[in-house]
Amino acid sequence: FGDKILISSSRATEITKELYPQLYNIVEEIKIASGMNYMPEIYIVNDDAMNAFSTGIKPQKSAIIVTSGLIENLTRNQLQGVVAHEMAHILNRDVAFMTFAGVMLGSINILSKGLFYSSITSRRSKLTNSGAKTFLPFFFFTFILSILAPLLAKIFYLSISRRREYLADATAVRFTRYPEGLASALETIASSGQNLIWFNKITAPMYIVNPEGITPTMDYFETKTHPPLFKRIEILRELQHSNNVSFRNYQSIYSKKFKNYDMIPKSALKDASLVSTIIPKNEKKSKKKTIREVENILLATNGFLFLTCSCGLKIKAPAKIGKSKMQCPRCGKYLILPSVTSTISHLDEKTKPIKNSTMKYTKKTKGWESFSCKCGHTIQLSPLFKGREINCKKCGAKIEVDYL
Repeated sequence: FGDKILISSSRATEITKELYPQLYNIVEEIKIASGMNYMPEIYIVNDDAMNAFSTGIKPQKSAIIVTSGLIENLTRNQLQGVVAHEMAHILNRDVAFMTFAGVMLGSINILSKGLFYSSITSRRSKLTNSGAKTFLPFFFFTFILSILAPLLAKIFYLSISRRREYLADATAVRFTRYPEGLASALETIASSGQNLIWFNKITAPMYIVNPEGITPTMDYFETKTHPPLFKRIEILRELQHSNNVSFRNYQSIYSKKFKNYDMIPKSALKDASLVSTIIPKNEKKSKKKTIREVENILLATNGFLFLTCSCGLKIKAPAKIGKSKMQCPRCGKYLILPSVTSTISHLDEKTKPIKNSTMKYTKKTKGWESFSCKCGHTIQLSPLFKGREINCKKCGAKIEVDYL
């Protein structure tokens, strides 16, 4: 459960294709380009900072996490480059090591602090002569463990080689065939100067850029776990001009510009295949529209209902509004609220389910659907509904839901 622990600590919310098809399609495109057989889960962190990371112990149990600020500020090509970088970490098995080591390190920190404070508490309590003899070895053990915990943290950071970030960049541009997309994305992230709110020392090395040190000056951006951004950007742009992408080409550019030792692992350099670069069409990105889309995603994951009146007005109704219908503020028409959405029921608390009264309904599409209960009450299912049963709001009858 290491991946779930890291996702939970980042306060991320899972999204589906129905909630945000554009992001889902980008991940799906990179998944096909990479040849991976499994679709990773997609999560969004509600944070204005621009960042992303991936986690998982194997490709069939992996996830890509992006911030809402990243979606709002990057174009599709830039976002595709970031997703490709995170997909590369999954395929190169970097996330398997980082997830395992991160959770183990967090466990050691918690254990050492817990044992140390419990030993102090035991010392302050009244101990018998026999208890005093057993206390000293326990105290010294916990004291040594509490000292070793931060040292293990340093070893963990050093063990995450910065070469893995270069390798992920080189792998990502083979998927997208557009190095400029990732280069401009890194440049946009660096120029933002905005750091994440929710992260910790364990998850920090997993992000595409260090969430602790984003500054407008890219040359300053160099940490123990992340290479300087200006180096990564220069190499990617040189690759774009060379019209061919390969691991050997990436290594050659790095050696000429910076150092003469191998940055790409020898196992990757054995792959001599070339991928020609492309230049996609110019994108016209409406930031206002993108921000509205991201806000709607976050509202939908919190149970909001989205209704469209016949006059064209779109209405957002909060979860558990306590009403069966609401009036359109533009034309005055009353709109029937769905009886149920995903994990949220609008069943009246006074209505008690009728025993031994059941019926079945088969949901045929992924959109809105309505049908009538045996009592004649109309029930609507929203696109977010994923349950297997609901109760009629009028008579309380149990209705089993199947899917085509």
